[in-house]
Amino acid sequence: MDGNGRWAERRSLPRTAGHQAAETTVIDVIEAARSAGVEWLSLYAFSTENWNRPGPEVDHLMRLVRRVVRKHAPLLLARGIRCRFLGVTDPRVPRELARDFADLTLLTEENRGMTLTVAFDHGGRQDIVEAARALIRGGATADEVTERTFAEHLPYPDTPDVDLVIRTSGEQRISNFMLWQVAYAEWVFPEALWPDFRAPDFLACLHAYRRRDRRFGGVPAPTNGAPR
Repeated sequence: MDGNGRWAERRSLPRTAGHQAAETTVIDVIEAARSAGVEWLSLYAFSTENWNRPGPEVDHLMRLVRRVVRKHAPLLLARGIRCRFLGVTDPRVPRELARDFADLTLLTEENRGMTLTVAFDHGGRQDIVEAARALIRGGATADEVTERTFAEHLPYPDTPDVDLVIRTSGEQRISNFMLWQVAYAEWVFPEALWPDFRAPDFLACLHAYRRRDRRFGGVPAPTNGAPR
């Protein structure tokens, strides 16, 4: 979810105004995904690198996210959305916010309409390192480590591989997002800044994805008259 700061700067507003404007987009995209039949949706809200931002901006983000979580918890529950939070291990995450995350996870754990994963204090490299440490602590030998056993030690191992990554604002970087899970993902880079991104934009990205020929290293299936 990229472009909040630039959205605010273009309007001569403080960067925090961009983060506040992003709330509408978050709810709009969640509703659009659910209506479109998306079963798994992940939102990259705060990376491990975002701690490098100015302290006042980080503090504002923490307060804003807490308000958004508490405000929209009843809606998420009513929509049958199961909520998870990927990360939240840094001690700098306010205790009250971590507790709100845990409460929302517990509140919605029986929902099966859609799984919403919010990556907060998340870093893909960190997840991989922690999985390797868990395997070592468990006494796994080199020959016992496979892609399957490694993936079982990642956070939320039941999460399927990512099919589509949408990065708004035209930026074209992975930015340490779910590095293991995006190995075969399709990517779309809409120019819209996140606060301007809406349900029709999201659906356009889904449509672009559906037009892709996903071969996973293979070759296209032959058609009539096509050489093999």
